[in-house]
Amino acid sequence: MDKLKRVLNGQDAEEQGGLSEIVDTTSLSWGTRVKGFIACFALGVLCSVLGTCLLWVPRKGLVLFAVFYTLGNIASLGSTVFLMGPMRQLKRMFEPTRLIATIVMLWHNKGLALIFCILQFFALAWYSISFIPFARDAVKKCFTVCLS
Repeated sequence: MDKLKRVLNGQDAEEQGGLSEIVDTTSLSWGTRVKGFIACFALGVLCSVLGTCLLWVPRKGLVLFAVFYTLGNIASLGSTVFLMGPMRQLKRMFEPTRLIATIVMLWHNKGLALIFCILQFFALAWYSISFIPFARDAVKKCFTVCLS
């Protein structure tokens, strides 16, 4: 009967199953988890951008960059724990759909730090939205509409 109600309300059974599975595995509500994700992600991006800006401070710039950029990456990666939980995230981050984003996120190269900072922001954003049902499809459609 519940399946019939979902179909009549326009909800896909697969869509509801995946989301309800995530909701059932945590004690936080979906809204609270999304708010926690957004707050940690924003804090992480802020720390990373601040670290990148501090790169040009004389003498201590490289140290400040390393500290703030590392804290920003930890906070941003930690934000996805709100969406999936720590163990499920570790298991799923090496799935084929997330593997390239994971490699770019974890790979640091001293000589190309600024280029990889930008790539890591995009990789982290793409990785993070992969935990929100249908978010990547929405972003793809948005970019398709904007570029055409």
